[in-house]
Amino acid sequence: MEKSDIEELRARVGCAAVLEYEGFAIDRKESTRRAVKFRRDDDIVIVIRGDRGWFDARSDAKGDVFALASYLHAIGFAEALAFVGDLIAFQPTMPTWEKPLLQTQPMASVADRWNHRKRPWRASATWSYLRQNRALPWQVISAAIEADVLREGPYGSMWAKHIDQAGAVIGWEERGPDWRGFSTGGAKALFQFGMDGARRICVTEAAVDALSLAAIEQTRPDTLYVSTGGGWSPLTAQALQTLASGEGAWLVAATDNNVQGEVFADRLRQMADSAGCDFSRLRPEAEDWNEELKERRERGELPHTRPAHQG
Repeated sequence: MEKSDIEELRARVGCAAVLEYEGFAIDRKESTRRAVKFRRDDDIVIVIRGDRGWFDARSDAKGDVFALASYLHAIGFAEALAFVGDLIAFQPTMPTWEKPLLQTQPMASVADRWNHRKRPWRASATWSYLRQNRALPWQVISAAIEADVLREGPYGSMWAKHIDQAGAVIGWEERGPDWRGFSTGGAKALFQFGMDGARRICVTEAAVDALSLAAIEQTRPDTLYVSTGGGWSPLTAQALQTLASGEGAWLVAATDNNVQGEVFADRLRQMADSAGCDFSRLRPEAEDWNEELKERRERGELPHTRPAHQG
């Protein structure tokens, strides 16, 4: 096959077509416009770059549509070409996103967009979302606002700040009743809530989970609750390594109770071994800490919370 034919085939058949044909389904709750999560039993593949790239959430496997076919079927490139070619007429079911794609004017900087947004306040749309939809106690919400890690997003959503090593905002997690994503043009590092210099570092996969665990534990004064935003970027790894290298550090993998959570936990275990710090695994009984918080509230087990203090 000529190179031009291969490029045309790559352009006409996306990774989503291969995955859907192989029985994978889109996890809409865990997907964003830029990263669409596909599941098949315990297998998880993330489609990126506008359906032209992918990576396996449980390994280092990644590549284009041909690499995906090769990976799923353990076949060579020639066989992968034939397999992908058979899918030219196959149309996958892709999600539609309500968030507009087009920018009608130049985008302001990440810091300017963050500073332009108000902090949540009692009875604001974001406050109501966190209290009613996410079951977070008012004490934890107030402490997070006081620590300046939250902002009012559009349509009642929450922005949760990610910072660099100098403490400057570089991006934010976006969560709302009908939307989840990450700041356009922003970078993932860590969301941080709790005591600066704390020995115990609880690592979760979402800011809402970090706040939920803080509520369940009544915001332990020896703990810094952090979120990776569901990613593992070089900035995230660097920030975690810095925390794990602190004197007397104790790294706690408080990731989700599922396959992806175990993958993250194993990475944290390896990081703790490399840094020579203490390590433990903390699993919610539910799938994640926010669901755990909700279930405890329904059972009347939600503890009284006290305000956290930011050092």
